[in-house]
Amino acid sequence: MNLFGMLDVSASAMTAERQRAEVVASNMANAETTRTPEGGPYQRKLVVFQSGAMQRFPRLLNALYRPNARTEGVKVAAVVADPAPPQMRYDPSHPDANAQGYVAFPNVEPVREMVDLLGAVRAYEMNSSAVQAAKQMIQQSLEIVK
Repeated sequence: MNLFGMLDVSASAMTAERQRAEVVASNMANAETTRTPEGGPYQRKLVVFQSGAMQRFPRLLNALYRPNARTEGVKVAAVVADPAPPQMRYDPSHPDANAQGYVAFPNVEPVREMVDLLGAVRAYEMNSSAVQAAKQMIQQSLEIVK
């Protein structure tokens, strides 16, 4: 892979991690939402990543005939709802309480969301460091050529 391919891979990972952080922020913002337009409590969202890597043979052919071709990297395949059931809490005074006095709250746990957010931030930072390293290698290559 050439240096520009490294930049493409890191850029795709940074984009995916940014979207992951946005989904975590949405989960945190809706942690107490008991009523949505779809009905029922908010459902926690999860980001599904997918590798965009090509098969080996096409990748080799691509490298022969298109040396500057874009490398796929990683992408967000989908944002899906967490299938876990809502948390039932007893609060008969709540406007969304059922006949028994229980309210269905989203299955969002702040600690788990913060762990996901920290993972996204660390992955973003690592890819940012990789971009900086690739940039330095390109600059040093240009200095050698002079």
